[in-house]
Amino acid sequence: MYRAVTRKIEVTVTPRFMSERSSPGNGYFFWAYTIGIANQGPETVQLKTRHWRITDAAGRLQEVKGAGVAGEEPVLKPGGSFEYTSGVPLTTPSGFMTGSYGMVSDSGEHFDIEIPNFSLDSPDAGHTIN
Repeated sequence: MYRAVTRKIEVTVTPRFMSERSSPGNGYFFWAYTIGIANQGPETVQLKTRHWRITDAAGRLQEVKGAGVAGEEPVLKPGGSFEYTSGVPLTTPSGFMTGSYGMVSDSGEHFDIEIPNFSLDSPDAGHTIN
């Protein structure tokens, strides 16, 4: 598990390679990742946006920006948490992801929280693909 804390909001990530959804011979590798967001601070906050930076083993960067996560813009009261699972395909057997969530507090302040850098590794990551 990977973990980052920004302004008393903890983000944890647990990635896992999905061999049943991958086709290494065709250059298609798929991972699922579960994100947990826990508000350990004193103020209610809402997740409004996401910004992902996804880099494959060849160094190709893909950026994804959008509203909310998994079709939601969760509100996290003090002590509250939210969890969701999503997925990402790559054309290489490994890579990594990082990013941030755009938050807004009850008082109207906008701020970003860190998503920890996490590794995407498949059983094929140490092998050469021809």
